[in-house]
Amino acid sequence: MKILVTGSIAFDTIMVFPDRFRNHLLADQLHILNVCFLAPEMRREYGGTAGNIGYNLRLLGESPLIMATVGEDIQPYLDRFHALGIATSLLKRVSGQFTAQAFITTDLDDNQITAFHPGAMNHSHENHVGRELQAGLAIIAPDGKLGMLQHARECRQLGIPLLFDPGQGLPMFSAGELAEFLRLAHYVAVNDYEGKLLEEKTGRSLEDIARGVKALVITLGAKGSVILAGGQRHEIPCVEADSVADPTGCGDAYRAGLLYGIAHGWDWATTGKLGAVMGAIKVARRGAQNHAPTREEIETRFRRAFGYSPWKG
Repeated sequence: MKILVTGSIAFDTIMVFPDRFRNHLLADQLHILNVCFLAPEMRREYGGTAGNIGYNLRLLGESPLIMATVGEDIQPYLDRFHALGIATSLLKRVSGQFTAQAFITTDLDDNQITAFHPGAMNHSHENHVGRELQAGLAIIAPDGKLGMLQHARECRQLGIPLLFDPGQGLPMFSAGELAEFLRLAHYVAVNDYEGKLLEEKTGRSLEDIARGVKALVITLGAKGSVILAGGQRHEIPCVEADSVADPTGCGDAYRAGLLYGIAHGWDWATTGKLGAVMGAIKVARRGAQNHAPTREEIETRFRRAFGYSPWKG
């Protein structure tokens, strides 16, 4: 089954300020803020929701269809995907635009100051989901607002089962738009904060929302996750990581596990467990795409955590 991944492709530039922001911010002078934080440590990571989910699906042995809009500066990302065997034909390059990118400065207290430039992501609606893609499953991950709405409608028109993952894009949608997404979606995935916001904006409980879709997935960080499906509640434990280096991209890794399980017809408990394994593997490495286990190593990690392998029954 071909899995279509729509969402963002982005570069993340991460800088570390070897001090504390609070030592350099004067509370009574914030109205004339003019500061410079010297950051001798810097790294550039590959990211974006579609990039991260697609990367993790590739680790699982899939050949995902990644659809996104990118800028004129995208070549290093394309070279990386080509080397990994990930198709880039659905990445539309937008003339005169930068690829979406975040500039993140972190201090010694793990406080962050982030500037995000959407760039080409704002043109995501210029991509269209067509029958020629032959997708059997799709995810609508955080992207440009118009693109997310359009791609969800196109998937539904084509009969492509859809996982709606609003992520950090959730606040930009109205109650009516969220109601439409919930009507179009077969599956919904949120974290605990997003779940509360979804309840607040729609006026519906998560239990009520779950009754209208095949499954509602709520990730809870170190507390694991919950899948509400078919009137049942599946409690998925967190898988202990070898180390905790960076949570960036863990949610995307989990969603790749969800998509894989759905595509292969696994039961919900096993599908959620694969998501938990993928998140645990990712959190041990800095950056969203620097973990590189083989599919066999993922299976070994699953067996170690849960005592069986879903690939061998």
